[in-house]
Amino acid sequence: MALIKSISGIRGTIGGKPGEGLTPLDVVKFAAAYGSWVVQKTNNPKIVIGRDARISGEMVSKLVSATLQGLGIDVIDLGLSTTPTVELAVPLEKAGGGIILTASHNPMQWNALKLLNDKGEFISDAEGKDILVKADQDDYHFAEVKKLGSYSTINDYIDRHVEHVLGLNLVDVEAIKARNFKVVIDCVNSTGGIALPKLLRALGVEHIEEMFCTPDGHFPHNPEPLPENLRDISEKLKKGKFDLGIVVDPDVDRLCFMNEDGSPFGEEYTLVAVADYVLSQTPGNTVSNLSSTRALRDVTEKRGGVYQAAAVGEVNVVNKMKETNAVIGGEGNGGVIYPESHYGRDALVGIGLFLTHLAKFGKSISRLRATYPGYHISKNKIELTPEIDVDAVLEAIKKKYSKQPINDIDGVKIEFDKEWVHLRKSNTEPIIRIYSESESQATAEHLAKKIMQDIKEVVTAS
Repeated sequence: MALIKSISGIRGTIGGKPGEGLTPLDVVKFAAAYGSWVVQKTNNPKIVIGRDARISGEMVSKLVSATLQGLGIDVIDLGLSTTPTVELAVPLEKAGGGIILTASHNPMQWNALKLLNDKGEFISDAEGKDILVKADQDDYHFAEVKKLGSYSTINDYIDRHVEHVLGLNLVDVEAIKARNFKVVIDCVNSTGGIALPKLLRALGVEHIEEMFCTPDGHFPHNPEPLPENLRDISEKLKKGKFDLGIVVDPDVDRLCFMNEDGSPFGEEYTLVAVADYVLSQTPGNTVSNLSSTRALRDVTEKRGGVYQAAAVGEVNVVNKMKETNAVIGGEGNGGVIYPESHYGRDALVGIGLFLTHLAKFGKSISRLRATYPGYHISKNKIELTPEIDVDAVLEAIKKKYSKQPINDIDGVKIEFDKEWVHLRKSNTEPIIRIYSESESQATAEHLAKKIMQDIKEVVTAS
């Protein structure tokens, strides 16, 4: 059993003892802390909720709704929904906040409460800490019987989300329709199975092969959209005459594409390709996190813009985007954030922009991929004993490579011409995560091993 409380919400495995797994008591406690915080901060007793298709989703949703009503908060329940759909709904419904019940790419035994502010954006670090304190101290007060909150449902917000995508200036429905794309989709039996077919048909895509589109929460494979988890759609593409494959995670904020031959387009390159198209129409700046591919920087500078890196975490990327007035940004895990729409990772918006780009490009998706720089990322970790001072180790590595360009806003990122390595400590265990990138996989792995050896030497010497 696992329960992880963090500034972005609470997540855990269903069942077990309170405080050790995500039990009904933990859900109620945390929902009460968040609801109390929303009312105090906004003086607006209205919260929008929605959920992915996890088996535990309905149970968790009922617990959250009843708890919020018990605080005197009016609940608007979107039911089966997506993370970006709830993000759009919060300001449209003039709510004080929103909760998405999803554990994102985690396996089916997990669930979580993702917390939004009144703009439909993820809460800040400081706000998350306030809520954790409230939960720890049981700092909430329930309403009297005549002041209980109301409960209502809205069942068409995914349709509204689709219409929103169609209304974006850079989404060209006619261009997409004219290409007559043949598409395979894998929606991992969650709410993408509702949203993607609706969106694609609205975009004029008539040939859709649906894989795992029944929103029953029985994930047919590990739901994280990584190449090793996408063998089924890869085989389907190899056997059929399709133009591309589209894959989303359970809450539809991560997006990746598959080439017509079944090979991965590369989740790091979802944002790169979308950004290239957006920058070609609206020149400006871009942002991604420190662990994302350098290709976004290359594309941005080629288009005359300025690229900047943010600390890892969607809220950090959004803050940097606002600060630099970025026209497009996101994360290398397939997360596209397009401010013209809203400040949140949105696979539906990403699909609309990408298909427009591919339609106007006029050639195959693999040919489009070949137009971008070919970088490779190696992801590693080194486990340390609990008594080792991880911060001191990172400081020693920083000192060793002080002649190289270094970014230390989130761990230590060292740049070597067009290569880089990023070291981050885990918040929950004595681990240093080591991401490296180069123009070849072998070189990226060699760079990671070199840094790992440096770390071992520092630890031995200390």
